[in-house]
Amino acid sequence: MFDFLDVYPWLLPVMIFFGRIFDVSLGTLRIIFVSKGERYIAPVIGFFEVFIWVVIISQILIRANDLVAYLSYAAGYASGNYVGILLEQRIAYGIILCRIYTQKNGMELVQILNKMNFGATMTHGKGSTNEVDIIETVIDRNQMRNLEATLTGFDANIFYVIEDVRTKQNGIFAKRKNILTRWRVGK
Repeated sequence: MFDFLDVYPWLLPVMIFFGRIFDVSLGTLRIIFVSKGERYIAPVIGFFEVFIWVVIISQILIRANDLVAYLSYAAGYASGNYVGILLEQRIAYGIILCRIYTQKNGMELVQILNKMNFGATMTHGKGSTNEVDIIETVIDRNQMRNLEATLTGFDANIFYVIEDVRTKQNGIFAKRKNILTRWRVGK
């Protein structure tokens, strides 16, 4: 299947390097989907991850007998970790809980969040120096940039923490956009 590598042996390190990038990047995504409970997506990604790894490792065991192939394997692994992290940040898959602490009027922020179709809950608390309003909202992770811009626009000294959430149920959540919504009647 890879007889061309006998004719062009310089392609082996290139194939190893890029194969490892794909394989490790898929591994990173698989771990994310496993941690989010995506039992149908994770096995499919795992299949392709292991398939690529087996192909690469078999070519290393058959043909690789020099330091360049070994270095390209290690460099592909390191680069794959980096690319996997970039992909994970770009996809921003999952749900997060944002807990917001402000010394300004929290009801104003709740109303702003409601206009953005984010459900929000507010409680009062005592901070180390003053009274604070604590606002909690659960959003899709890919909406965090919009939320950050809104929060800093509301209060330049705002403090917030973010936690991963595995599931959500029975709340006020923004409607998900779907590719089919543009063709559905009434939308």
